[in-house]
Amino acid sequence: MAYTAPPSPPGPVGSQYCVCKVELSICGQNLLDRDVTSKSDPFCVLFMEVNGKWVELDRTETAVNNLNPAFAKKFIIDYHFEEVQKLKFALFDQDKSSTQLYEHDFLGEFSCTLGTIVSSKKITRTLLLGNGKPAGKGMITIAAQELSDNRVITLSMAGRKLDKKDLFGKSDPFLEFYKPGDDGKWMLVHRTEVIKYTLDPVWKPFTVPLVSLCDGEMEKMIKVVVCYDYDSDGGHDFIGEFQTSVARLCEAQDASPLELECINPKKQKKKKNYKNSGIIIVKSCKITRDFSFLDYILGGCQLMFTVGIDFTASNGNPQEPSSLHYINPLGTNEYLSAIWAVGQIIQDYDSDKMFPALGFGAQLPPDWKVSHEFAINFNPRNPFCSGVEGIVQAYSACLPHIRFYGPTNFSPIINHVARFAAQATQQETASQYFILLIITDGVISDMDETRHAVVQASKLPMSIIIVGVGNADFAAMEFLDGDSRVLRSHTGEEAVRDIVQFVPFRNFRNVPKETLAKAVLAELPQQVVQYFKHQNLPPINSEPA
Repeated sequence: MAYTAPPSPPGPVGSQYCVCKVELSICGQNLLDRDVTSKSDPFCVLFMEVNGKWVELDRTETAVNNLNPAFAKKFIIDYHFEEVQKLKFALFDQDKSSTQLYEHDFLGEFSCTLGTIVSSKKITRTLLLGNGKPAGKGMITIAAQELSDNRVITLSMAGRKLDKKDLFGKSDPFLEFYKPGDDGKWMLVHRTEVIKYTLDPVWKPFTVPLVSLCDGEMEKMIKVVVCYDYDSDGGHDFIGEFQTSVARLCEAQDASPLELECINPKKQKKKKNYKNSGIIIVKSCKITRDFSFLDYILGGCQLMFTVGIDFTASNGNPQEPSSLHYINPLGTNEYLSAIWAVGQIIQDYDSDKMFPALGFGAQLPPDWKVSHEFAINFNPRNPFCSGVEGIVQAYSACLPHIRFYGPTNFSPIINHVARFAAQATQQETASQYFILLIITDGVISDMDETRHAVVQASKLPMSIIIVGVGNADFAAMEFLDGDSRVLRSHTGEEAVRDIVQFVPFRNFRNVPKETLAKAVLAELPQQVVQYFKHQNLPPINSEPA
């Protein structure tokens, strides 16, 4: 987008970039009993098919001694409307503490697409063994919920004078939270950790999506089953329960906790002077919004894209096929491939699609002075190109008119974009984020200045993508990409966040161009969210929690 243009309403975002979070709840029925002296201890593993292979995404907790488990752990998946996402749910009987699945007994599996589950909302299917035959009477139920509500609830809870359950010691209490399901039955939502040997437990604060706890309905009744006494044999003892709503829980404040009586209905009927089985204390309840990358984009945040192209002599004469800038008969080279791969994705997030394209390391007419920050359309007052196609045209047109030279200085172009990003820090909402794509063939000449420029840029709404073309040693680029260590400037100042993503093009020469785009843009969403969250900047059109 042109830096000088006023903010304009965002255009529609293509469906292929509109990713929803879908939460899957798993229950098993009539599972095979693989244990000799007790019942199976099942857990469920979720796989997704990636390039023809099953890749494990996540697994639930283990349900001890239970052939009809309702797992508290939910699977949360990115739902892409345009992709066929094949899933496999496999159940195992945990026999050892090993994470290797072959160490556990197989209880059956079920495969389908995520679309099948979402369109049905809830499905119950037969579990199959490896030979395709039914796993006894075993069934699996999968319920889907779209996590479109980004509110999260954080609860801090404790108990006081809970009923003693163990014969020789105190209770080992924990809480289970349930919401009413569509079928009228209570559905397990969350289970806290177990606090050992106490009648006055204090549980760690926990955060769950509000839509998980109460479907986002503040007045909906939820049930807190307080607090099974956790026994390792799976025979948990019921201490008591109560029903409440999130609206009621929100009455709890740090200064004035909310106290709720834990009731055991059987004891209440038997004992005339029965009061309760203890008190559950809601120490605090806070509802906030957990904004995602998509929230910021759909809220109107513009991604401001700039390209920086290396025109140093080490690239070779562009008229010779050995040159990295040589445009082959198919009309492309590694520079153009990188521009297309990244630009085609990012341009969908920019309303006017006007992108500055800059070059460095070349001598320019008419006086042939070296420049490390020049407009490749030779219009310094208006370096903008119309869309990715405009960048490609300007690039091809400028090649015959410049002399490749050197050195390879990154800092001028980084500082150029940083100046505009610094102006954007005056924004009171998350309206602009800057992305600089640098395509280069070699070793950085101004490493100290570049490190300093990156560290300063890490404080700004800005990310840097570096694509290395050719077969040079890119160790310095890996150093700038702070995945393994915090980047420091030559003065010792640390980057406040990792904003550099480096990818060597040679790793992607023989794969679909979409693969390069995914690798190059892998860290960008979290970098955008991280910056705006750190600045406490909500999306432009966000509502209060």
